[in-house]
Amino acid sequence: MSDAVAPSLQTTLGQVRVVSVVDGRAAIEYEVGAQMCHSGGVAQGGFVCAWIDAAMAHASISLLPDMAPMSLELKVSYFAPVRPGLVVAEGWIERRGRATCFAEGRLLDTAGRVLAKASSTIRLIPRVAVEASARRALA
Repeated sequence: MSDAVAPSLQTTLGQVRVVSVVDGRAAIEYEVGAQMCHSGGVAQGGFVCAWIDAAMAHASISLLPDMAPMSLELKVSYFAPVRPGLVVAEGWIERRGRATCFAEGRLLDTAGRVLAKASSTIRLIPRVAVEASARRALA
């Protein structure tokens, strides 16, 4: 990703590595830190949402690298508490049009247990337009 904010965002989210990004699918490893947890040592839901959202965005970029994915709608279902340690966010594109795609994703623990699932409607905008808009906003 060419966005100047991305390295800091990746660090904040605890990204360990991008496992794979190919053919409309992506997998990213994250380290859940204690600073991401609320009472009881459970990861705050916004982190869970962000991890899956990032995997779905990477999946869309794998198909259309010149387009920037912008979430129009995002739904997350939480199945089990996410505890400190390694997790894997997976995302894939269910259907793609010219300007919109529909993605799904999930978060897994190291045993392969599904901790959360998500679905998203993603607007695809030319990356150059998004980057130009960001430069104007920051000027």
